[in-house]
Amino acid sequence: MIRMLIPVLDQGGAIEAARYAAFMFLERGVTEVELLEVLEPVDQGRAAAFHSRSALVRQEKQAMLKALIDVRTILEEAGVPYHWKRVFGHRTKAIADYAATTQPDVMVIDASHMGFFRRLAMFASLSRRTVTPVTMVH
Repeated sequence: MIRMLIPVLDQGGAIEAARYAAFMFLERGVTEVELLEVLEPVDQGRAAAFHSRSALVRQEKQAMLKALIDVRTILEEAGVPYHWKRVFGHRTKAIADYAATTQPDVMVIDASHMGFFRRLAMFASLSRRTVTPVTMVH
């Protein structure tokens, strides 16, 4: 049976990856899903000069909340057992570090809202950093 890691990277969420996991669960391919909410460091960039760090973190969490709720709703409706964790850091490094500690069987990334070069860069970076197979769904 397969343990699947689904990172929720931004406000676009991971709807397609959740649908894929629900389908695989119904086909008896997936036994467990790990949702990984990845929040970028907020202390870098222009907004950090004008707002407090706690306010920026709170705003980022609020923005990600809807995306995470949508993904969790799909998994709950299909009856997929899951658990989620929130990590802070640069996307590919945080995902690769988490995958190294938990050893999932496959990593599924929703690339439906990403541009071509962002998909390519993320796939290449994750493939270099981890031994876990990476699947990108559109």
